[in-house]
Formats: sequence, C-alpha cells, structure tokens
Amino acid sequence: MPRPPLDIGTYGKIRCSQTESGWIAVANYRDFDGKTRPVLRRGKTKPEAERRLKKAFTERKGPVGDSLTPDSRFKEALEMWQAKFQKLVDMGKRSPSSLDTYWSVLGRHVLPGLGELRIREMSVARIDAFLGTVWRSVGVDSAKTARSVISGALRIAVRDKALDTNPVRDTDPLESGRKKSPRALTREERLLWLDMLESDPVAVRKDLPDLSRFMMATGVRIGESLAVYWDDVDFVAGTVDVNYTVIRAKGLGLIRKSTKTEAGERTLPLPRWALDMLRRRREVTLFPDGPVFPNSLGGLRDPSNTRRDLRKARGGDEFAWVTSHVFRKTAATILDDAGLSARVVADQLGHARPSMTQDTYLARKVVDRKAADALEGALDRPEQDEPGEAGS
Repeated sequence: MPRPPLDIGTYGKIRCSQTESGWIAVANYRDFDGKTRPVLRRGKTKPEAERRLKKAFTERKGPVGDSLTPDSRFKEALEMWQAKFQKLVDMGKRSPSSLDTYWSVLGRHVLPGLGELRIREMSVARIDAFLGTVWRSVGVDSAKTARSVISGALRIAVRDKALDTNPVRDTDPLESGRKKSPRALTREERLLWLDMLESDPVAVRKDLPDLSRFMMATGVRIGESLAVYWDDVDFVAGTVDVNYTVIRAKGLGLIRKSTKTEAGERTLPLPRWALDMLRRRREVTLFPDGPVFPNSLGGLRDPSNTRRDLRKARGGDEFAWVTSHVFRKTAATILDDAGLSARVVADQLGHARPSMTQDTYLARKVVDRKAADALEGALDRPEQDEPGEAGS
C-alpha cells in the first residue's frame, strides 16, 4: 500500500548529513499547490542546520505566494483582509466610510494588540480578553468593530487551513445594555420643531427647516437627502429617486455614491406639502443642476457638519434627543400608524428585511385594544348547570 501523502503545509522526517564545510538538513515539504518538494538548509553544526530548516518551513508560503500557516503572524492575515476589503470598496460593494472606520480601529487597537501573535495563538480566551480591554477603554462600538476585523482576518486563516475553525464565533457577545425603544416625533412635536427652526435665523440660513420637512416626508437618511439632485425630482409624477448617498472618503473628500444595497435604490412618492416645498425651492435656487440641499457654493453638503448644525439648533432639553435619524423613525411610525404593511414601510426606508424596520424604526408603545379583548376570558371559570337541570 503506498504511503499516504503529507498534509499540505507539513514536512516529513528531517535527515542530516555532515559535509566538509558543516552540516546539511533536508526534508520533504508538501507545498500549498499540493506538490511535495525537498527543502535543504545548511549550518555549521547539526542543530543549526535543523533550526534553519524548521525556520524555512515556518516562513514558507509556497508557489501560491500568499497562503497562511499556523505560524504566520496575525498581522499577515490582517493585511490580506485589508486588501480584500479595499477591493470590495473599489468595486462599489462596500462603503468608503466603512473602510475608514475599520482602518481606524485596525491601526489604533487590533494591530498593536494582536498583530505580532501567531495565528495558532489566536485563541477564544485571548480574543475575549482583548475585546474586553477595548470595550472598557474605548467603548462597545469600537469593540464590535474590532471583533468584525478580527473575524474577517481569521476567516481567511480558516480558508488557508491555518486554523480549523474561527475562534471569534465562540467569544462572548458584546452587549451594550438595554436597547432603547425607538422614539419618533408626535404631531405636536413635529409642529413645534419646525416652528422653532423657522424662528432661528441661523437654522434658516443653514436650510434646516426644509431639510427636516424632506426627511420626514420621505424617511430617507441624511446622506441620501443631501445626495438628491434636482434631476431626481419628478414634479409631474410627484416622486423623487433615491439612488445615492453623500459620504466623505479619505483622500477624495465628499463624494456621491450608490446606496448601501439594491433595496436602497428606490423611487418614493411625495406628499403634496413636500412637493409644494420643493417647487418653492426650485423657483429660487441658484443651482438648478445641483443638489436640492446644497452647501453655500452649490456643491455637496457634508452630512457630519449638517448633523452638527441640527444638534446646535435643537436647543434645550425639550428636543435634546432629536437626531437626523429621528425624522426617519418619524416617517416610519406615521406609515405604520396609517395601517401600511411592514413590507411597504421597509420599501419606503430602503430595507431589504421588514424585520429590520419593525425592530429599529417603528416607535409603537400603545398595543391594540383587540389584544386585551381576546384575552378577556382567559381566566373565566366555566358556567355550571343549575341544580336539577342536568337531567332535564
């Protein structure tokens, strides 16, 4: 029976022999292309030759050039994951802003904390301890981002057979405490909010009243609202196309890119009051070929700066909780209260899954009275026959 082949990335028996100039150590190594090749190293002594040979096996990548081994540094897996993610961004399948977020956590936390470890040393306990440190020192959001980066790199290690399974799967969940229920603006709050903005010269100058109206009329994200151009508005059909969002990409500045997913590309009908607002703006705009909500020069407006403007405009405690996403939740809740299905609301918001819409965006606290009516008799005792009626 023929001898079974070596496993990929392993070597056979080391054979040593002495020469006039020192020692030779040689062994067969099965490379990552499946071929078995002899590998030889020299040394002045037998232990030195063996040590050099084993080191060569540890560092060996084989003809494929970029496969990982259990003894590869974790930073090598991170570099491969970076290259893969960058390619997805270049193809438009991932957001440049996500790239910046991952790169920041990678450089500040993951590489300094884990980069020099061998892949075989990436245990559940070690990753758990690292994520706990990031959580305590920076916060749960950064810890979750670090977890995603580590998991992505280790998936490549599993692919290359450097690990049997991804240890991140068995780490403890990162909980951020009780999740707050979604909160939307009531009718009275919506009117008060707009009155407050209209009476604030700075808010008016920064175009916040109409921007608030547009987001409540559509439920779009702030980046999507700032990416809408006049060409996207169809005044005859009464609709607006939402196909882009504004982000700030490192090295590029503000750019207009496609929405997160295919579900995010949508055409939304507009209520009459929103169309009236847009017509009024169209008549006075100085930039008819540009964004509906431009910056002072007619170009794209920065979502981060606009969020900051909203924070400054919201005043004291009454509206301290209001963010740009509250307008999105408000639109979703209005549609839900009107009896529209979760699928319709999800399509309005650009969600592929209605469950995402229901869990995150619908601010519903009052349960339908029909639920109580259905449970009304749950503990009623069955009626008993009057004496003498049983045999009648």
